[in-house]
Amino acid sequence: DQKTTSKNPRSTVGTVTEIYDYLRLLFARVGTPHCPECGRVIERQTTDQVADKVLAAGEGRRAFVLAPVVRGRKGEYTKLFEDLRAEGFSRVRVDGEVRSLDDPIDLDKKFKHDIEVVVDRIVIRENSLGRIAESVEQATALAHGNVNVYMLPDRDAPEGTEGELLEYSLALACPEHGHSIDDLQPRDFSFNAPYGACPECDGLGFKKTVDAEALIEDPSKSIADGVFGSLFGNSNYYPQIFAAVCKHFKVSADTPWKDLPPRVRRAFLDGLGDTKISVDYQKLDGRRSQWDTKFSGVRNILYERYTETTNENTKARLEKYIREEPCSSCHGARLRPEMLAVTVGGKSIYEVCCLSCRESLEFFEGLELTERQQFIGGRIVKEILERLRFLVDVGLDYLTLDRASATLSGGEAQRIRLATQIGAGLMGVLYILDEPSIGLHQRDNERLIKTLERLRDIGNTVIVVEHDE
Repeated sequence: DQKTTSKNPRSTVGTVTEIYDYLRLLFARVGTPHCPECGRVIERQTTDQVADKVLAAGEGRRAFVLAPVVRGRKGEYTKLFEDLRAEGFSRVRVDGEVRSLDDPIDLDKKFKHDIEVVVDRIVIRENSLGRIAESVEQATALAHGNVNVYMLPDRDAPEGTEGELLEYSLALACPEHGHSIDDLQPRDFSFNAPYGACPECDGLGFKKTVDAEALIEDPSKSIADGVFGSLFGNSNYYPQIFAAVCKHFKVSADTPWKDLPPRVRRAFLDGLGDTKISVDYQKLDGRRSQWDTKFSGVRNILYERYTETTNENTKARLEKYIREEPCSSCHGARLRPEMLAVTVGGKSIYEVCCLSCRESLEFFEGLELTERQQFIGGRIVKEILERLRFLVDVGLDYLTLDRASATLSGGEAQRIRLATQIGAGLMGVLYILDEPSIGLHQRDNERLIKTLERLRDIGNTVIVVEHDE
């Protein structure tokens, strides 16, 4: 039929065709994780590998093996220094300066600090490889898998000489920024699961909010005249709250909305945060009371009402004030930053989904994998290629995999289902297609016919209904 596939905002071309499932599997198996802040590759190393790299980087040089126990955090850390001294350590490197634990170390708790424990001081030689490995192991035990090595220019350089800092990690973590991930799993790339979904928008890629422009239909009206229309009904409560906001800013409630200072308009729309206003409230029976309260803003009040109401009429009435805007955290990509920093062929899973089906096909046809990656992911890539070719063959080469299913036309939705059925490889099925060529360019009709013939040739019955004479 010509119905759209789904109105679910989480349904996309990629999920409907199952291509996204294969992409999740591919990125989990052969993807290269990067730090979302600095972009460096995050890789797990063994103690021996780190020791070998230290030897290769600084043979003949003097070095400090450091355990980075504090990174960019505020505090005085008096207890930490006492514990380290009790454990037998004699030096720490604080904000780039080596300090003795026997001397008082006074840190300003209002500033962020970097603290590294000096595990060993050593001249890098080939015969000291075992000692380097032991020091690396001790440092990583202290710093949750991380170790820094501060190299001085040569073996005779004094301790205060400027040197080179090398950072290593035995865990899947960025040694500089501390971003860590567990071993990648397909679920980590699902925007329908909490493991991978952006926590800000829950994997939707957008957030619903109240449209400020839609709220103010007539900016020449004042607060007293009801600039917010009938949104607050005949309530006696909100007009007095609004009057209290005006009093707080020392403006008249009779001032037209368009003439109010910008900061007052912002306060009415988005609230005053933790600032409280004084409300002088008069009940309908004339009794008065006074209290201080926070004001969350008209937009937040209405959005809370929209999300919490169970009354369909109220929800429908408020719907016209609701709009969708891209998530400020993931910018529409739906996933956590750590997952968006995993790449295959230099692209993240979101970047692949933003390509058209034809561009995706070209990307995977030209994808170069290492021998190990090919062994692990070769069959997955083959499945992705087959499904992309089916979409191209039915004339949907222009669609992107992140396209929402709800935005597809009836003809597009039907051809997607057709491509999915071909990919499933079912046999003995009767297919009845209503105008599958609708919206297709003449040059694409031949490819569509060949696709239908392929569906027939694998053992199915295909009936096509066309209304053209």
